[in-house]
Amino acid sequence: MNIHEYQAKQLLARHGVAVPAGDPCKTVEEARVAATKLFAAGHPLAVVKSQIHAGGRGKGTFKHGFQGGVKLAKSVEEAVNFADNMLGKVLVTKQTGPEGRLVQTILVAAAESIRMEFYLAVLLDRNVSRPLIMASTEGGVEIEEVAEKSPEKIIREHVDPAVGLMPYQTRKIASALGLKGDLFNQACKLIAAVYKTWWESDASMVEINPLCIVEGPGGKESIVAVDAKIGLDENALYRHPDIAAMRDLAEESPLEVEASKHALNYIKLDGNIACLVNGAGLAMSTMDIIKHFGGDPANFLDVGGGASKDQVSAAFKIILSDASVKAILVNIFGGIMDCNVIATGIVEAVRETGLKLPLVVRLEGNNVAAGKKTLAESGLTIIGGDSMADAAQKVVKTLRPA
Repeated sequence: MNIHEYQAKQLLARHGVAVPAGDPCKTVEEARVAATKLFAAGHPLAVVKSQIHAGGRGKGTFKHGFQGGVKLAKSVEEAVNFADNMLGKVLVTKQTGPEGRLVQTILVAAAESIRMEFYLAVLLDRNVSRPLIMASTEGGVEIEEVAEKSPEKIIREHVDPAVGLMPYQTRKIASALGLKGDLFNQACKLIAAVYKTWWESDASMVEINPLCIVEGPGGKESIVAVDAKIGLDENALYRHPDIAAMRDLAEESPLEVEASKHALNYIKLDGNIACLVNGAGLAMSTMDIIKHFGGDPANFLDVGGGASKDQVSAAFKIILSDASVKAILVNIFGGIMDCNVIATGIVEAVRETGLKLPLVVRLEGNNVAAGKKTLAESGLTIIGGDSMADAAQKVVKTLRPA
C-alpha cells in the first residue's frame, strides 16, 4: 500500500525524523489557515504540493492549464491562489498517464533554505534477505539514474535483522556522505530514526529524496527530510490499523479496490485478453504465454488456491467491468483448488452476466473430469483448452480476423 507524502512525513516525524513544518489541506480555507500559520512563524516561503500517488508533480500540468503541482508561495494570498488552482483539479504527470489524477489534498509546508541534497532509503534486499540502507550525495535525482551514471556514488549498508541497526553503521553512512561535526551527529540520529520507521511500520520501502541540509534562523544548519515516500507491506497492515486507515481508495483503480473486497489479487493492464488464474506464478506464466502467441493480457487476476464460487463470479464481474476486454482466458491448475468448483462458478457467472465475449477455459488437476463435465453440460459456448499453450493460442485466435 502506498501513502501520500504528508502521511509519510507524519510517520517519519512520529519516529523522530525532522520534517518541515506544514499541514495537509482539503479546502482552500484550510490552505489559508496553514499558510497564515507558517508566515506568522517567520518562514519567508511556503511550498504548496499536490498530494497524489505519482511522481513528476512539479513538472506536471493541470487539465485546466495551470502549470506545476508544486509551487513556492511568497505570501498567504499567493498560497491560496495555488491551492485554488490545485484542489479539485486533475493533474497530469509523466507517471499518471494522460488521464491524470484528481487532487483532493495539498500539503502547505515551510519551504526550507536548502544548502545540500542527499538521498536516503531503507528497503529489503531480497537477494540476501536483509534490510538495506542506501544513501547517496546525489539527492534530488532518481536513484535509477544515479545507479546507471554514477554507481560509485551509492552507499549500501546491510543490516542484520537479528541485532538491528548498529551505531557504527549510522556513523559509517554519515561519514561516507561527507558530514562532520553537529551535522554528522544529526545524520546518525536521523538514519537510525528512518530505519526505525521502516522496521516498526512493516514498510517495504522508505525513501527520502531529497534529504537536505537546510539553513534555519541565525544560519544554524540542520538535516531535514524535505520529501518522503513510503510503501507498506499490505500483508502486515492488520498489525497497524492506524496506518491502514491512511489508505486513499481514490488513488487506486476502482477495479482493484473492488477485487480486494473479495480477496482477489487484481491488477489492470493495457491489453484486451482477460486472465482468470489460480496462483501468482501461474498467472504470470499465463500472461507470458499470451504475449508469446501474439496477444496482450488485460489484467493479472489471481483467485488464489481455494476460491469459492462467489469469488469466481465476482472475478468475472470485475473482468467485464473493463471495457477494453475482448476475450477471456481461464487457466486453472487444481491442487488445493477443486476444478469443479471453478467450473460451477464459471457457469453461474456466464449466465448471470450474459457473457457475449469469447471464453476459453483450461482446467487441469483436482476433480478435473467433473469440472469439464459441468462445462460441457452447461449448454454455454465455452472453448476448451487441452493445455496452457493450446488455450493461449485459441484465445488469441478468437480476436484475429477469420
